[in-house]
Formats: sequence, structure tokens, C-alpha cells
Amino acid sequence: MAEEKKAPRKKIKATGEMQRIMSEYFYEMNDAVKTGSRKIAWCTSVGPAEILRSMGFLVHFPENHGAMLGATRLSTEYIPVANALGYSPDICSYLTADVGAYVKGVTPLAKAYPGINSVPKPDILVYNTNQCRDVQDWFVWYAKEFNVPCIGIQTHRGVGDVTESHFSSIAKQMQELIPTLEAVSGKKFDMDELKRVLALSRECSDLWKKVLDTAAAKPSPLTFFDGTIHMGPAVVLRGTQQAVNYYKLLLAELEERIKNKDAAVEDEQFRLYWEGMPVWGRLSNHSNLFSNLRTNVLASTYCNSWIFTAFDAKDPFMSMARAYTELFIVRSDKAKEKYIKDMMAFFKVDGIIYHDAKTCPNNSNCRYGMPQRLEKETGLPSLTINGDLNDMRLVSDEQTKTNVEAFIEQLEERKK
Repeated sequence: MAEEKKAPRKKIKATGEMQRIMSEYFYEMNDAVKTGSRKIAWCTSVGPAEILRSMGFLVHFPENHGAMLGATRLSTEYIPVANALGYSPDICSYLTADVGAYVKGVTPLAKAYPGINSVPKPDILVYNTNQCRDVQDWFVWYAKEFNVPCIGIQTHRGVGDVTESHFSSIAKQMQELIPTLEAVSGKKFDMDELKRVLALSRECSDLWKKVLDTAAAKPSPLTFFDGTIHMGPAVVLRGTQQAVNYYKLLLAELEERIKNKDAAVEDEQFRLYWEGMPVWGRLSNHSNLFSNLRTNVLASTYCNSWIFTAFDAKDPFMSMARAYTELFIVRSDKAKEKYIKDMMAFFKVDGIIYHDAKTCPNNSNCRYGMPQRLEKETGLPSLTINGDLNDMRLVSDEQTKTNVEAFIEQLEERKK
């Protein structure tokens, strides 16, 4: 293997603007709680946020807060607090970290945004089980804690071809949320407003896809690790003009990088695809590890989870239902494998990294032979990293480093 050298990390100029709009987002909710000027809804990250925004709710996403706990490396300290309440160490460590931190009165928001001392108290919680059943249990716990309503959508699992029979049932469940949301918000549902919000969500989604697709360029102007940070507005601000404006700015910067052949990883030699959750407490470590090996982990299924090409303002409920049922995480292995093969070809990668996240079986796709099947079909090698999204007790830095270095050596041998 070539001698390891320290590679400079290319900073994205638009980051400052992203930080500004994210700050506005959190402070607006904090002020609304203090003044009672707006109602707050908690929503799962791929739940019906568009409906909530159209009805005047400000929207908080506990999964985003869980990721912040992981990225700031606070999560491991508070997971045991939730375990003591009866939550297993084997379930979602977003859930256990978030609940544990809440019980102890801790939030990473306090350090990032002075004056914000807690998560915003919800007036209602709305979930969609398209990710997993954990989100339902998570939200039900908070509903009891705050004594507020909790409503949700029960979605399909293991879906092959998405048909109208799948998404028509989801559309009906979405419509059935409306009476409770009207009662809590004090506002009547307005179809025109939903269409307006959904059109903004679709525009955000299309721009976010264009941003991620820039990584197909050689050299890539973007890394997966950049993507995990810059996906923030696509998650918590979709349906707003701020998110649309931000991704226009970011896309222009990345297109300029492509024009100038300005690589995210200096002297890019190898290109990899990441399948699974990020290891939030090791984003910087992993970014440096790969870039020092002249390797760009440049694309992922995870960051693409907030691309909703089915959104159509002309038919809001059916198109939302379709978009939220086409999600990778709810699909059959056959559908997932086709998706990954297409992505690996589009991004012209040399191999794939699977993250086997201990507490996230729904987003760990390496447990039932998929790596072996895909390697046989594509001829591209894979490496499985054992770890977790939030519980750093389950992560071995030395083992990860050794395995990654050996994998890059394998790619070098193939290249020869």
C-alpha cells in the first residue's frame, strides 16, 4: 500500500449558510414554545411533514436530535439511562440516546444554540412506521410524558413492486390524520396550502438529488461524509423556501468544483459506496481515514433517503403515499439489490462498504447474504464494518482502521 499521508479536507463554502438557516429553524421553535405563538408537531424523519407544515405546525424531528447526540458523542453516556427504563440495549440507539438525554435534561442544542435549553415541547406527535416499529414506541413514550396526542401511519414492509394497492391505503391513513391535526392546530385543512408546501418539498428533493449526483463526476466534488452534514435542510426544512434556496447555492458550488476538477479527496484513487447508517460519532475519523488513503466514499443509500421523486402537487395524498412507500428501507431484498447495483454503476465505484449497525437492523443490509450476491453479480468487492449509529461502545476504531486499510490494499492489487 502507498505510504499514508495526511490529506487536507476540502471545506464547502456553503456550510456557513446551512448553519445560519438551521439556527433560524431551531430558534423559531424555541421562541414559539416560549410565546405560545405556534403549535409544535414532532414527526419521524420520513413522515408526513408536508401535511404538518401546511397546517401551520413547526416541526421537530427527534431522529435529527438523535443524530446530533451521536455526532457530539453524547449518546453513549445517555443510552444506559433509557436502558434502565426498560428499553433494550439492542433497539434503536437514536431512541435510547434521545430518551436518556431527555430524562437527564440534556440536549446538544444548548451548546450549539445559546438560549435553547431543551427540545421543544410537542403539541402532537406524528409517526410513520416506514422506517421501523421503534419510531412508534419512541413517540408513544413521549406522548405519555407530555400528555399530548400521538397519531401515525402503519406502512408496508418488504415491498417489491410498489403498486396502487400499497400506496392507496397509505393515502387513506394520511387523510385520516387530518381531523386530529385540525383539533390540535385550531386550523382547517387547506388543500391549496398543502399543494404549495408539497411543491416546495419536491423542488427541494430534486435539488438534493442533483447535489448528490455531482459525486458521479471524476474526481468527485463531494463525499458521503459531506452529504450526512448537508442533508440537514432536506430532512428538517423540506417544504420551505429556505431549503430550496440553500440547495441552489450548494449545487452551484459543487458544479463549479466539477468545472475546475476540484476534488473533495486529493488525488482520488478509489471510489466507494456506503451502504447503511453513518457512524455519527466517527464522521470526522472515518472521513480522514479514507481520504488519507486517497479514497473517496462518495455515495450512499442513506443520504438518498430524502429524495422523493414521486411528489406531485397535483395529487398530494396519493403522491406522498407513493413517495413514502418507495423508500429503500421498506423494499424487498430484490428491489434493494437492483437499487444498489444501479447506484454503484452510476457513481462508477470500485467497491462497497456495508455498515452493520448493531442497533439498526432495518438499515443494515449485510445480514442475509446481500454482499455476497451483489459481489457475484457485479464483480465489485465489499467490506463490512461492525459498529453502530450512536452507541460508540460497539465501535472498534483499531479494527475498523485495520480492515479498511486491508480493503484498500485489495483494491490496489485489483488495479494492478
